[in-house]
Amino acid sequence: MHARRGRTGRPRRTRALVALTLLASTLAACGDEDTSRPTLNWYNFPDDSGALQKAADRCSRASGGRYRISYNKLPRAADGQRQQMVRRLAAEDDSLDILGLDVTWAAEFAEARWIREWTGEAKRRATEGTLRVPLQTATWKGRLYAVPYNTNTQLLWYREDLVPTPPKTWSEMLNMSRGLARQGRPHYVEIQGAQYEGLTVWFNSLVNSAGGTILDASATGPSLGPPAVRAASIMRELANSPAADPSLPNQMEDQNRLAMESGVAAFELNYPFVYPSMKANNPRLFENFRWAPYPRVDADRPARPTIGGIDLAVSAYSRHPGLAFEAALCLRNRENQLTAALEGGLPPTLRALYDEPAFMKEYPFSAEVLAALESASVRPLTPAYQNVSIAVSHTLSPPSGIQPESAVDTIGEQIDQALRSEGVIP
Repeated sequence: MHARRGRTGRPRRTRALVALTLLASTLAACGDEDTSRPTLNWYNFPDDSGALQKAADRCSRASGGRYRISYNKLPRAADGQRQQMVRRLAAEDDSLDILGLDVTWAAEFAEARWIREWTGEAKRRATEGTLRVPLQTATWKGRLYAVPYNTNTQLLWYREDLVPTPPKTWSEMLNMSRGLARQGRPHYVEIQGAQYEGLTVWFNSLVNSAGGTILDASATGPSLGPPAVRAASIMRELANSPAADPSLPNQMEDQNRLAMESGVAAFELNYPFVYPSMKANNPRLFENFRWAPYPRVDADRPARPTIGGIDLAVSAYSRHPGLAFEAALCLRNRENQLTAALEGGLPPTLRALYDEPAFMKEYPFSAEVLAALESASVRPLTPAYQNVSIAVSHTLSPPSGIQPESAVDTIGEQIDQALRSEGVIP
């Protein structure tokens, strides 16, 4: 189409000046680095250590001006994090690029087609050198939908002044607790007994350690069986023994930490964050604060504690998916995972970092963490995980009231109903 001329009645010189002004404005905008390169919005848990912001800044610089990563903090509670992302993804919000997913969300988000599959070179780089079990949390129906950013696992923490040799099994630990109680010494076993996700994790760790699983191999029905009955029996035994803290039905990880630091407990099942906390808050007790592998259910079968962590996924609605895959790989590279471990206390998912001197110095229990990760279990992989977790935690609360056989039957019935339901929980 030919432009019409002379309709405005402006002199040619005026029109030329306007054109030059517009061209200058356009060139100025192109020279502004902040507006000319795409901004990739990374949504992740709120990190107070500064490690995540450092990763975003490093990767922005490393991109050579091709993109900038904006680290957006989600709510502190996992439920709030998931709720915000679910609502925005359901609305096809294209301002989300990189998503920090709890290890239980990949199946749900993949089934809803909210996240992109990792393929080709991106998949190769995501899996190369990455620990096997964390990769399971990012996989659904044999396809990779996220890259493990960090991981976590529980150890047994104990006081060496009370227990010179740590117990290897749950039975041995409870017997030690009873013995300490008879002597009038600190004897509690601190563990997560409140009606929330932590209770599900406790049950899942015991079921897997007993040789079973909560779901069958195809994730289409409950498995449970005798291993689940054994798991429920151990939980009930602890809750009705001297080992139980009176606050057990209300305790989460932080309450366990505080109780151990107060000096009333001999044992604690918790994540590595308790180590620097004890060092800072009770230096006297810290002198005898030790760690050991998660207790076994059977002496001849390795324990399989449940892992946690965050996986990075690329939103299906991102306007820059290619750059988002590249940026996600950068965010979880060796340098950034080491920073997250040393400054944020987040165990890495890259196997090679467990041989890194700086990491081994900061994590004197790194060998035990690695051994736990290599034999660990994952939470049930299903889009209906939220319902499965609720069925477990509600049925097993409070732990002192568990009737093992009937509780497992109830959990099985509720899981079966959850797996048959459609859609996602808002």
